[in-house]
Amino acid sequence: MLLGMVAEHHRQGSTLAMLVAQSGLKQATVRRLLVALIRSGLVDQDEATRRYYLGVSAYVFGSIAADRYGLYPLADASVRRLAERSEDTAFFCVRQGLHSICLRREEGMHPIRSHVLNVGQRHPLGVAAHGIAMLAALPDAEREAVIAANLELYADHYQMLTEPLLRTLIGETRRRGWAINRGIFHAGAWAIAVALRGLNGEIVGALSIGAVEGRLNDQRQPEIVTMLQSEARKLETAFANLGAHLGPRPDVERSAAPPGGRRASKRG
Repeated sequence: MLLGMVAEHHRQGSTLAMLVAQSGLKQATVRRLLVALIRSGLVDQDEATRRYYLGVSAYVFGSIAADRYGLYPLADASVRRLAERSEDTAFFCVRQGLHSICLRREEGMHPIRSHVLNVGQRHPLGVAAHGIAMLAALPDAEREAVIAANLELYADHYQMLTEPLLRTLIGETRRRGWAINRGIFHAGAWAIAVALRGLNGEIVGALSIGAVEGRLNDQRQPEIVTMLQSEARKLETAFANLGAHLGPRPDVERSAAPPGGRRASKRG
């Protein structure tokens, strides 16, 4: 959990106080865990600022994992094209069990930009446009299991996302084929997303475009949706042509999770 928090704030670094507040753990516990992560090389502490960053071992492990998740960089070109064509901020997020994580972000040229989602940020499925798109695209039984597992997390950290509202958003998304977040979590920050399927038809991620409310009004939505759907088709075709599976199946990931994984996910 702490490693994920350090990764989320890697660019500016994390302070001890920040990690204590975000994790909900006692300061002595956080410090003890950070020392262990530093010894393993997964975390590094800047001597001057005392801030924490990802360490060299994180880079090494990431390089090794690239063999299994090597299809994800294919999204880079799609995210760039979406940002260039829309002039807004484009994102590529992937599913991680009950959650989503942002892997790519590209800003367009429009002077007013969306800054509510950064690379490395992790949210339960159903949060943000990309999370709504992925959740809505899941088979009924799997979707219900995800909602049930995340209800406590929604209530604790996303009070605006009530279960009735979430189910309304899911229904709308299933009818349209794409999701829209009309400033639910941050006033004025809207986003549109489409889900991405892997080689076996499973939901592996989503492409989205975020902007201020006026940039995603009813008149412009069809244009944005067309862009997203076009890039989604290109990516899914590229996935299929490479003939490799995108990472572990979600059911495998959940079944392999340690008994304490639920609590760590809640704080993440």
